[in-house]
Amino acid sequence: MALARHLAGHGRRFREGGDSVTPWEMLAVFAAGAGAGAVNTVVGSGSLITFPVLLATGMPAVTAAVSNALGVIPGSISGAIGYRAELSGQSRRILKMSAGALLGGLTGATLLLVLPTTAFEKIVPALVALALVLVILQPLISKSVRRRRERTSGAARPDGGPLLLTGLTLASVYGGYFPAAQGIIYLSLMGVLLDETLQRLNAVKNVLVALVNTAAALFFLFSADFDWTTVLLVAVGSALGGPIGAKAGRRLSPAVLRILIVAVGTFAIVQLLRQ
Repeated sequence: MALARHLAGHGRRFREGGDSVTPWEMLAVFAAGAGAGAVNTVVGSGSLITFPVLLATGMPAVTAAVSNALGVIPGSISGAIGYRAELSGQSRRILKMSAGALLGGLTGATLLLVLPTTAFEKIVPALVALALVLVILQPLISKSVRRRRERTSGAARPDGGPLLLTGLTLASVYGGYFPAAQGIIYLSLMGVLLDETLQRLNAVKNVLVALVNTAAALFFLFSADFDWTTVLLVAVGSALGGPIGAKAGRRLSPAVLRILIVAVGTFAIVQLLRQ
C-alpha cells in the first residue's frame, strides 16, 4: 500500500521526534474504535475505519495493524454477547469451527510479521469481491442446493462439512493478517453451505472473529511492536460500539442486512484499491 508506506515513514519520523499524540487524535482513535465495534458486529470491515485513523496519527503501518488487532477484541466479544440469543443451539457447530479459526488466526498473524507488505495487497480486494458475489448470489445458490437435496433425499450437514471448515480456516488466515472484511467472507461461505438464517450466521461470525482476533493478539503481545495508548482507546471504543451494533443489526431484515453487507464490502474494495 503506497499510502500506508508513505504514512509509515512519516510515523517513524513523528515518533522519533519525541512528539506525543494530541487529545484530538486520541478522541479520533476512540471514535474510530466505537465505529469499528458497531460495524464489525453488524457486517465486518470495521478495521477500515480504525486503520486509516491510526496511520493518520503518524503510526507505522505494521504497528497500526497490530495495535488495531489488539484493540478490537473487546468489541468482537461484546458484539458476540449481543447476539447470544441467535447463538442458541449452535455450540457444537462453533466448537468444530473454532479449531480452524484459531489455527488460521495464528498463521495470519505470523504472515503479517514475516511477509513483505505487498504480499497480500493484490489478493485482498479480490477476496472481498468474491465474498460479495457470494453474498449477493447466496439466496439463489441456497435455493438450488435445497432443491438438489430434496431430489437426492440428502440432508444439510449442520457444520457445513469439510468444504466449509477449510474455507473458514483460510478466511481466518486472512483475518489474522488483516481483519477488514473477514466477517463478510465468513458470512458468504456459511450462507452458501449452511441452511440457516442470516442473523444466526451473523452470530456465529461474531464468535469466529473474536477467536481469530484473540489468537492473533496473543501472538502479537510477545512478538510485535504496538502502542498501549492506542490499544486502550480502540478497546474501550469498540467495547461500547459492539452492543450498539448488535442491537441495530438484530433488527434488520435479511434483505436489508444483505444490502448493508454489500455496501460496506464495496466501500472496503474501493478503499483497499486506493491505498
